[in-house]
Amino acid sequence: MGNTVTCCVSPDASPKLSRARGGGGGAAPGPDRWADAYQAAAAGGGGGGGSGSAEAESGDSDPGGGGGPHLQHISDREFPDDLALESNPSDHPRASTIFLSKSQTDVREKRKSNHINHVSPGQLTKKYSSCSTIFIDDSTVSQPNLRSTIKCVTLAIFYHIKNRDSDRSLDIFDEKSHPLTREEVPDDYYKHDPDHKHIYRFVRTLFSAAQLTAECAIVTLVYLERLLTYAEIDICPSNWKRIVLGAILLASKVWDDQAVWNVDYCQILKDITVEDMNEMERHFLELLQFNINVPASVYAKYYFDLRSLADDNNLSFLLEPLSKERAQKLEAISRLCEDKYKDLSKAAMRRSFSADNLVGIRRSNAILS
Repeated sequence: MGNTVTCCVSPDASPKLSRARGGGGGAAPGPDRWADAYQAAAAGGGGGGGSGSAEAESGDSDPGGGGGPHLQHISDREFPDDLALESNPSDHPRASTIFLSKSQTDVREKRKSNHINHVSPGQLTKKYSSCSTIFIDDSTVSQPNLRSTIKCVTLAIFYHIKNRDSDRSLDIFDEKSHPLTREEVPDDYYKHDPDHKHIYRFVRTLFSAAQLTAECAIVTLVYLERLLTYAEIDICPSNWKRIVLGAILLASKVWDDQAVWNVDYCQILKDITVEDMNEMERHFLELLQFNINVPASVYAKYYFDLRSLADDNNLSFLLEPLSKERAQKLEAISRLCEDKYKDLSKAAMRRSFSADNLVGIRRSNAILS
């Protein structure tokens, strides 16, 4: 997505696939930037809907004197009818994620079945730290492990499909109307739920070919649940591939400064056309009401809920003993953070000395009794 004009129509391939991967980033700054760009593009192209036109008719113009209608910021947009912000997990950090609630039914049934049938948990494979050995994994909220994160995200999608309420869908996401391959789609394609391995292979192929990051996988799940909530549809066997593809496409453009372009996905999925990709992206954005903002608190909630999902389904993250080199590195990082916060606290304390005749503050020693 180079800019708001050519993001969906450029025929040229992007340099993303040939370039070396760079550093990471934060969850919130990227979506905030692209949210403004998407909304500006929608307003300029006439697809923004009723907000801008209503203000123009009522004479609410830009106070800067430009004469044009006032463009409402994405954070001030109204949410769909009967959709409270606090009840939408993709927008509010305190709302419970949908995938975790859908998975709890299977987890409870599995535990109940094991208890009734006296099934032994078998050999314990989970490693625990001791006084002599500390086990840690290489996945953190700022730098998640790619393989483990994709496994958790695809498992969340699996539970969405398995425990769906109905089969509500839209034609733009239907694989029969818009096939991803030239192979004929069977007539009973909508009857068979995909298993977790099938979903994992599909997502893993896209992430590997497009060189996407683990953070992008988490944002993909946020957009997927936001789409299901806003559009009031279900992810089911007939539409899951195109919904997941659309969420990955959008998440990669929001997360990466130099994102994979639509034409690049056509090189990964050989039989899909760039026109189809463009149309699906436009519909996806319209159904999201161009709300692609992902607050840092929401991102963190999804990360930790994915870890809870992995723990409930015995998808353990790879644990390794803490080595001397890594311990020294962690200690250096901790010391650096401590020094940084000490400097900040001293600066804040100096700014608070505002009394005219205050020479200094004398701190008395603590008395322990």
